[in-house]
Order: sequence, then structure tokens, then C-alpha cells
Amino acid sequence: MAQRLKGKTIVITGASSGIGKATAVEFAKTQPDDLKLILTARREDTLKEVAREIEGFAKGVKVLPVKLDISKIDQVQAFVGNLPEEFKDIDVLVNNAGLVKGMAQAPEISTADIDTMFSTNVTGLIAMTQAILPLLKAKDRGDIINIGSIAGREPYAGGSIYCATKAAVRSFTDAMRKELIATRIRVIVIDPGQVETEFSVVRFGGDTEKAKKVYEGVEPLTGEDIAEVVVFAAGRRENVVLADTLVFPSHQAAAGVMHRKTAQ
Repeated sequence: MAQRLKGKTIVITGASSGIGKATAVEFAKTQPDDLKLILTARREDTLKEVAREIEGFAKGVKVLPVKLDISKIDQVQAFVGNLPEEFKDIDVLVNNAGLVKGMAQAPEISTADIDTMFSTNVTGLIAMTQAILPLLKAKDRGDIINIGSIAGREPYAGGSIYCATKAAVRSFTDAMRKELIATRIRVIVIDPGQVETEFSVVRFGGDTEKAKKVYEGVEPLTGEDIAEVVVFAAGRRENVVLADTLVFPSHQAAAGVMHRKTAQ
């Protein structure tokens, strides 16, 4: 796998924390001798910390932190053109950036929350894909790896907008795979179940106590668990496409089917 990733240039969105950061670290651990990582997020200072961490243990990895809000289409459209020449030969795009806001149900869902989720999870992901895809088509190879969610397969009460955004990601991914069938470009979606990251903190507006309750009595997946799947998918032989992967922690069997241990 290290040999297959050798010399590649990889873009990861939402790389300042959670699954995105873990994915950057996992790529660097797998190929520490010859790799380029372009890490994007809104928090530039945090990205630079991630870059320093990676460069501390992987001397052959070059890391480029780029401040980018994928919900801002003008920023995405300028992204490739602003890259240094040595980072423009992109091989892998990991569309990880995404978020959820609140648990409101119709008709009380905030218009601002709707706009934020769609502009980041859907419009931003599509814009980022359209920015990178011409580079992959020019050399007729590469990977587009979209981080979806079980929510895109099984909608749940209180998550209607988030679920709709992840269903859109699934449809976009499936259609694009068919559109690119005559190429050597792999289109991959990875759908995590319950993962403990900043996800719930963002959902509850920074209320960490409320976020902690989501994970009481269970052992959720970690960002590292999903990162291992992402890197494994990218590290397969070029003819092998892990097209569609659903990843659960052992206490979960569906979006709303979980076993919680009660306190003794």
C-alpha cells in the first residue's frame, strides 16, 4: 500500500480536526517517505498545527495548509489556481468537510441552518469536485473519496436536513461513478455510522455537555477508524474500486438501532 501511494498528492477538506485530521495523519503514517498533502479548512492556525505534527514524524511528507471555506464558491474556484506548482498534480480528493446544525423538525427548522448545511455538505462538495476533476481527467486516473453518512441511507427524526444533504452526496457520487465509467478515475463513498468527533458539539451549538450525552453507554467509532478505511480504499490496486462502504461501531445496526449499556 505504501508503494501504491508513493509520490501522490492528496487533498483533504475539513482537515483541521476529526476524520479529516485523522485521515491526513494516516496517509502520512502509511507513506512517510514520498507524499504531498494539501490540507484545507477554515481554521488556518489549527491546520498549521496538524502540518507540524505530521512533518515531525514523516520527514518525506510535504504538507500544504490552505485556509478554505468550501461553502464559499469563489474560494473553491480559485483553489487550484492558487496552489504552488509542485502541489498541482493532484491524485486524490477526500471530500470530508461537512457539518450538522441542530435537531429542529419542520416547520421550525432555521433557514440559516438549512443554508449552512446545504452550502457546505452539498454545494461545497460538488464545487470542490468540479475544481479537482479536470486535473484527474487530464491524466485519466485518480480518486474521489466522499465521506457520506448512514444518515444518507436512513433518515431519522430531527435530522431531516442533514440526512437530505448526505442523500444528495450519495446520489451525486453514484451518478458521477457512471459518468466516469470510461476513465480510470475511482469514485468512492464511505458512510460512517456513529463517530465521536466535534460533530455533536457543532450540532448543539458548542454545548459540550449535551454532546457528551450522545455517546453515553456506547463506544463510538473514532476519526482514526474512518481514516484507516479511507487510506485502505486509496491504497488498493488501481483496478479495485471500494465503491460503497458502510462502517458501524459494534453497538449499532442502523441509524436508529443502537444498544446502550446502562450504568451498574
